[in-house]
Amino acid sequence: MEFGLFYEIPVARPWHKRSELDAYRNAIAQAVLGDRVGFHSFWTVEHHFLEEFSHCSAPGVLYGAIAALTERIRIGHGVRLLLFPYNHSVRAAEAAAVLDLISNGRLELGTGRSATRAELEGFGIEPDDTRGLWREALEMIVGAWTEDVFSWHGKRFRIPPRRVIPKPLQEPHPPLWCAATSPETHGSVGENGLGLLSLTIGVPPEDLAGRIKLCHDGVARAKPIGKFVNPRAATFMMVHCARTNEEARGDAAASFEWYARRGVEQIRTVGEWQAEKQQEYHSYAYTRPLVGVDFQGLSIDFLHSTAACIVGDPDTCIETAKRYKAAGCDLLLCLVQPWNIPHENVMQSIELLGKHVIPQLS
Repeated sequence: MEFGLFYEIPVARPWHKRSELDAYRNAIAQAVLGDRVGFHSFWTVEHHFLEEFSHCSAPGVLYGAIAALTERIRIGHGVRLLLFPYNHSVRAAEAAAVLDLISNGRLELGTGRSATRAELEGFGIEPDDTRGLWREALEMIVGAWTEDVFSWHGKRFRIPPRRVIPKPLQEPHPPLWCAATSPETHGSVGENGLGLLSLTIGVPPEDLAGRIKLCHDGVARAKPIGKFVNPRAATFMMVHCARTNEEARGDAAASFEWYARRGVEQIRTVGEWQAEKQQEYHSYAYTRPLVGVDFQGLSIDFLHSTAACIVGDPDTCIETAKRYKAAGCDLLLCLVQPWNIPHENVMQSIELLGKHVIPQLS
């Protein structure tokens, strides 16, 4: 099992003039350290309008800086929102190809639809249309990368014959991934031949194993959207390592609890939106049961006892991480800054993970 760094780029209140600058500079410094100590990859989300929770609205710009400052660590969109008007498919293909070139072939392209009301409503996207729009967009990106002269006549777009340039360095194209939250989506990710990014909050490793199996079952009957099947499974979780268990929990408790609660609340907004409009969005049906639920029970004690996070000294982190390896996880994406852990403590965590934990599981 390999380890990646995963970021939302939160900016905790109260804000000052340099808050966002500090958040980005800290993330870059952490990526550089991760490259040095053995992390496989660096990933971020793409989010819009989610103040304090995620200020990462233009991840490709950040990736360019990281590509210039690192040598080995791969760089992953986790995920690129493919729906228009978030991003036009041709522009997404071009931007990804440039990143693959300047990073010397280190791009991993994770894709998704988004799952918050703030974003979908803010960009005027109809939730019931998102699956079809996502698939068309990804098929367009693959065509733009792999066809000398590309044209498209689909449901949303009409593009006359054009050479889309540049092309990515990796052949036939960079690895493709897809975000999944509901069990149903885990299966469809495999059927589409895409790597699994299981982005769920508070799911213990034994439950994750069942979701990864759904994906692997789908891979067995895959009709890949890309030119090859990516069979890998990744999941993300909050991770903090310190010299002692007490120090780790002291560093992480407030940020882990804040992120777990806010993360589920963000997803719940689509369920509330459906209830408000008295309308069912089939592909977001999983958000309806979240309406009216109190998430105060997502405490550090609950998260730790269910292994829905990794927190502790190196030995404790190793033991919890082994459960994810046993569940079939190929890549563990470590959310090392969920909200407001001091930068120096995050740097220590990355150092300890690289020195003690990664060698035991890689």
